[in-house]
Amino acid sequence: MKTLYQSCLILFLFLISISAATAQSAKVKGTIIEKTNGQPLPFASVLLIHLPDSLKNGVQMSNEKGQFTFIDVREGKYILKVIAVGYTTRQSQPFLLAHTDLNLAALSLSADVRTLNEVNIQHKLPVVNYQADRTVLNVEQMNTAGDNTLEVLQKAPGIRLDKDDNLIFKGKSGVNVMIDGKMSYMSGTELNTYLKSLPASVLSKIELISNPPASFDAAGSAGIINIILKRNKMQGSNGSVTAGIGQGKYEKANGSILLNNNTGKISTYVRLSAGRYNSYNRLTMNRQIGYEQFNQVNYWHPQGMAYNYAAGADYFMTERHTLGIQFKGFTEPEKTMVNSNSVNYNAAGQQAGRVEMSNPQRNQSGNSAFNLNYRFKIDTTGRELNFDANYVNYNNNKNETFVNTYFTADNNLAGPAIDLRNNGNGSVSIYALKIDYKHPFSKSLLMEAGWKSSWVDSKSDLKFDSLKTQGWIQDPRRTNLFLYKENINALYTSFSKSFDKVELKAGLRAEQTIGNGSSSGTVSDISRKYLQLFPSAFLTWKVTADHLLNSSYTRRINRPSYGSLNPFAFYTDPYTAIQGNPMLLPSFSNSYELNYSYKNFRILNISYAKTNQDVTTVIYQNDVSKQSISKYENLGQTTSLYFATGSPFDVTKWWNTNNDLSIAFDRTRSAVQGGNYNFSRWSWSISSDNNFTLPKDYVLNIYTSYNSPSVSGLFKTLAAYTLNVGVKKTLMNKNATLSFKVNDVFATSRFRGILQYNNVNTYWQNEWESRRVSLSFSYKFGNMKLKTARNRKTGTSEEEGRVGQ
Repeated sequence: MKTLYQSCLILFLFLISISAATAQSAKVKGTIIEKTNGQPLPFASVLLIHLPDSLKNGVQMSNEKGQFTFIDVREGKYILKVIAVGYTTRQSQPFLLAHTDLNLAALSLSADVRTLNEVNIQHKLPVVNYQADRTVLNVEQMNTAGDNTLEVLQKAPGIRLDKDDNLIFKGKSGVNVMIDGKMSYMSGTELNTYLKSLPASVLSKIELISNPPASFDAAGSAGIINIILKRNKMQGSNGSVTAGIGQGKYEKANGSILLNNNTGKISTYVRLSAGRYNSYNRLTMNRQIGYEQFNQVNYWHPQGMAYNYAAGADYFMTERHTLGIQFKGFTEPEKTMVNSNSVNYNAAGQQAGRVEMSNPQRNQSGNSAFNLNYRFKIDTTGRELNFDANYVNYNNNKNETFVNTYFTADNNLAGPAIDLRNNGNGSVSIYALKIDYKHPFSKSLLMEAGWKSSWVDSKSDLKFDSLKTQGWIQDPRRTNLFLYKENINALYTSFSKSFDKVELKAGLRAEQTIGNGSSSGTVSDISRKYLQLFPSAFLTWKVTADHLLNSSYTRRINRPSYGSLNPFAFYTDPYTAIQGNPMLLPSFSNSYELNYSYKNFRILNISYAKTNQDVTTVIYQNDVSKQSISKYENLGQTTSLYFATGSPFDVTKWWNTNNDLSIAFDRTRSAVQGGNYNFSRWSWSISSDNNFTLPKDYVLNIYTSYNSPSVSGLFKTLAAYTLNVGVKKTLMNKNATLSFKVNDVFATSRFRGILQYNNVNTYWQNEWESRRVSLSFSYKFGNMKLKTARNRKTGTSEEEGRVGQ
């Protein structure tokens, strides 16, 4: 692999050197002015177009003096096209470029009154936008008062949560989450903690990519979710503030501030948010053990603060070189009170005993990430080189005590209480380097290639003590040190070809995984080394101007989380524990998707996925000790068939609705604890998001959803539904928004499921503080009226997408 990396880098450098040596190029300079007063016109989009094929050879933005410069322009015939908000579009006369620099005469633009009037009209983006390769949720168009990011994700088409709040996308587990186009490198508890700490007020968009191309990591058998945070790219200095309060069973509050400064060659931003949360979670388990019944209720009451921070800058060194840096993270100090009450009944239905547990906790979790990005536009033909360096660190410290008290059938003490304490900590450090290269061979043929390597160092250190007559003594059964290191190396290439009505793209990604781990107190060491290939293919056919078909295929991998490899059993109460498995293997999925749309309305989406060795938790029940241990294991095979239809549309001028209907078939077939498990079920879900524009700038929102019984791993889940009602009003010349919202009006949003295999017969219900009343206020300030060419869907759109990523 080392030789392969060196060969790849040599290839990149060879392509660049050949291009630089053979190019016959010159500079094209000019100035944009206002026709009425002859003053320079800054921030206008200038497009350089080659003739006669009309190929766009470059895009520039005029500086504060109205000047622009195109460098390394090859000889030929060209025209300039200039676009600016509030002005008529101007096109130059054709001109010839030889081997010498060319300084063009000033181009003047006239004011366009009609364009100004149109710009003043506030265009409303749809809440959901179905694109050829992804679904985009425009969060800024939603009423998200009091919501966190995980709650917003639940409203995205095809997304639901399993019993542990893990994301399920189109019936498949194993979703990779990106933040601003950068991999989060978080999963499981770490990811849930971060998403719950991130208030919806800082979200801009959420992209759902079920079949990513080869340029993305192959990890995530269900695809990728890209969370795009707010960043105003308008020229000048501006910002926004948001503050909110809420009340469910307990009170809560949040606030955020965003500051942007985009002038000259430097673009910077700072984003801060803080939230006070006070919530609860209640887990109810009813277990049938032989002829006995065990009813258990665990109640979590967390209280704390969540602080998120981010800062970034882009430095446009020259027209071809851009350097960007980004730093972000969160910290979450929390105190939690956990109470558990387990009551067992004999065959006659009489109480036979019970156990009460008190578990006060003080936890501190946090994450920090640093990104360095360099972009080199090799020439005006579209050749481009990108370099990314990332560092991510996650840490979690926990101090907790357990007091377990046992009672007899007549509620008398069965003996002295059992006291335990834990002083544990965990950390994950990740380093990653990535290079991406684009090379257009022609207007219709594009090659992409890249390399990426990442290094992971994970540590989990649990230190349990048990209170004895002689004092606190270390409990070896619960004390554990788990270490795991992993290195992933990847190479990819892809080719895209455009025809008259058809676009084709095919790619291949190779990923090598090397992992080693150990756990104290066990003889099970982890050693992983494998190389896998991940092909992908995409086809888009524009049948007519109104009819569009696109299909895709990808092979993907879902590696076990670091914690799931730890063979240590961690007890959450006297009767339940969760245990990792060092023998876990990665799961592999083959995913197919077909989309048909008519006039941008999604008529039908069909996706099919088959996953081998899917990772899930399997409960092992001891009928003598009455303990249930959830252990991570590989299932044999899961299949998912998914149909969906629906898109946003306007019923009237004042009523916009977005309805999503999906039907799914899920099947799990596997050997489980020596027996065969084979269960399948058809399920369906529907959601309806309605916005009613009322007089005096009020908007009423009514959102409702229903999920029928379905299959999730070994769980047979039961139905759930929810209803949200909200209203918002714009104020202060539409710079401010006041929002009021009631989440889950009937308190019906919860997870309910049944486990039935071998000697396991358990009803599981997980509920949380879903019913809440929230009030929030947001305000935009600063210079919001400067030319915003970089925000418009012109030739600068691609550049905009890279700012902050």
